[in-house]
Amino acid sequence: MRHLRALVAVVDEGTFTDAASALGVSQAAVSRSVRALEDELGARLLQRTTREVSLTVLGARVVAHARGVLAEVAAIERAADIVASEIRVGYAWSALGRHTTSVQRRWAGDHPGSALVFVQSHTTLAGLGDGTADVAVLRRPVDDRRISVLAVGTERRYAAVASDDSLARRRSVLLADFDGRTIAIDEVTGTTTSDLWHAGSGPSRTRSIHGVDEWLTLIAAGQAVGMTSEATTRQHPRPGVAYRPVRDAAPITVLVAWRTDDPPPLLSAFTGLVRDAYHDGVG
Repeated sequence: MRHLRALVAVVDEGTFTDAASALGVSQAAVSRSVRALEDELGARLLQRTTREVSLTVLGARVVAHARGVLAEVAAIERAADIVASEIRVGYAWSALGRHTTSVQRRWAGDHPGSALVFVQSHTTLAGLGDGTADVAVLRRPVDDRRISVLAVGTERRYAAVASDDSLARRRSVLLADFDGRTIAIDEVTGTTTSDLWHAGSGPSRTRSIHGVDEWLTLIAAGQAVGMTSEATTRQHPRPGVAYRPVRDAAPITVLVAWRTDDPPPLLSAFTGLVRDAYHDGVG
């Protein structure tokens, strides 16, 4: 790369002296780099006279390719700079719910030049498995030795029903109110399972869905009810859907997860900020 930069600089600046000035090196260093490139290729790239420097036929072709290579390397460096200045936070449904924006703003204030970028991924590990995310917000237990987790808070469970459903007229509901109903469940990323009810009770039928949009559409149509975390109620309000707290349902534990062998930079700062948000109830 040093050799290619030296060649292009000589062509652009017109002389070895001006190329050296542009690169911030000595004229001798520029000359050595160009000679080394010519030796490597086994041919002259520049015609040198006492008054000017010009390209040979091969030199013109090499410079054209060199410019493309240097442009690609610059693009790679820019991409690396962007990745180094952000933490990609994966989530399946609702990020951090009502805390999402406040955490992002506090992060920007505490870490100028760095950003939290929330990335939705409908996968069990919310993007950790395929590298989409550096760290993930999960609401399901993780049984994978490659993944480390830290509990950062809890959220109440809420029922989701059509706005014209009889349950929507109540301020809160009970697990028993799901008896005999059809419940929509996302088996990949959802937080609701049959384990929430005692044997012989609970919904009579399940509808398998994939993702929050499909879930909301089914509920708004009155074709099923749902249960979800408090974060969903804040992140996904939907006309035709009413959310009501489930008084006797166990809370959901919110986890921050990351790849054990590749923890993101500033991990402890991120987890601390999220725990503070849940503890303080701010946002």
